[in-house]
Amino acid sequence: MPQTAPPFAELLANCRHSAVHLEMRDHYDDPDEAPRVAAWKAGYRPDPDDRATWWRPWLDMVAESVDRGVEFRRARIVSEPVSEYTRYLYDGSFANIAAGERIRWLPRRRASDICLPGNDFWVFDGQLVRFGHFSGEGAYLGDEVEDAPDVVKLCSSAFEAVWDRATPHSAYTI
Repeated sequence: MPQTAPPFAELLANCRHSAVHLEMRDHYDDPDEAPRVAAWKAGYRPDPDDRATWWRPWLDMVAESVDRGVEFRRARIVSEPVSEYTRYLYDGSFANIAAGERIRWLPRRRASDICLPGNDFWVFDGQLVRFGHFSGEGAYLGDEVEDAPDVVKLCSSAFEAVWDRATPHSAYTI
């Protein structure tokens, strides 16, 4: 039975080996991210050589986890041509990569034969799934965690199927 998720930082702090994330939406409406999205739409691009302008607490969490041996992978299933928001994500992915994430992209048309859960998710150490729930407009509605072996297996196998087929960020162009 799904349960309300503990804070993400707590889940990550308890993670020992792997944290994998599958994103399947073409737009997220995160109020904390809104100023960065607005600046990007206005033409601002962070300078990769000026770390102080783009490093965020999220990246600290990722880097700390990677430093203690957690493999961090993110796969994104995207519609093509990509949405404006996906372009924003793509342009900012260098920061996630600098923190230690590995990122891959899979065009939605190449995912049609993969069995996918209905929601974005994280899998921690192949033991626990955190589902993210969003409105149709991309507003965050909350999270649930699930440790039922069949659910963990579904999400883990879906992630690996996407990861195996997806293109590494360095080779994906939009």
